[in-house]
Amino acid sequence: RRAAAQFPLPSPAMAMLARTLLRSGAPRAMGCAFGRSAPAAPACARLFSTKYAKTHEWLALEGEAGTLGISDFAQSQLGEVVYCDLPDEGATFKASETICTLESVKAVGEVYAPADCEVVAVNEKLGDEPSLVNGSPEKDGWLVKIKVTGDTSAMLDRAAYDKHLEAEAKEE
Repeated sequence: RRAAAQFPLPSPAMAMLARTLLRSGAPRAMGCAFGRSAPAAPACARLFSTKYAKTHEWLALEGEAGTLGISDFAQSQLGEVVYCDLPDEGATFKASETICTLESVKAVGEVYAPADCEVVAVNEKLGDEPSLVNGSPEKDGWLVKIKVTGDTSAMLDRAAYDKHLEAEAKEE
């Protein structure tokens, strides 16, 4: 027999709210399941999801808000980034339009909008430290924050992106 977990008891109002939500089916509607059939990572446990484009951009989504950058693979192909030409806040882009350019010691790389979007913030740190794109491409080296107004369903999850990278490597 398992010992009971040591959690404070909910107030009667909170307990009633929890019962009402469970009876309404709201958790199941959000993709959550309970018991043996629960998925390993239910949708309700994730606050955001990161998706990848075949052109090597990543987009961390939380509702309509997203943070955009380039993948570690993309920065390794580009080389040392020396300048980031970022858009102005408020600029709008259609899917696949060039949203910004990254200049490296060996090339200029274009970063494409993953969907129709509006720029709501730019990573000001990149003006002084463009090398953040190389040192931390999927964290501190983010490029812009956007409000997504278009469809992102064509983007890949991490596993599919990794398979895409493998397929690209075989083509070379």
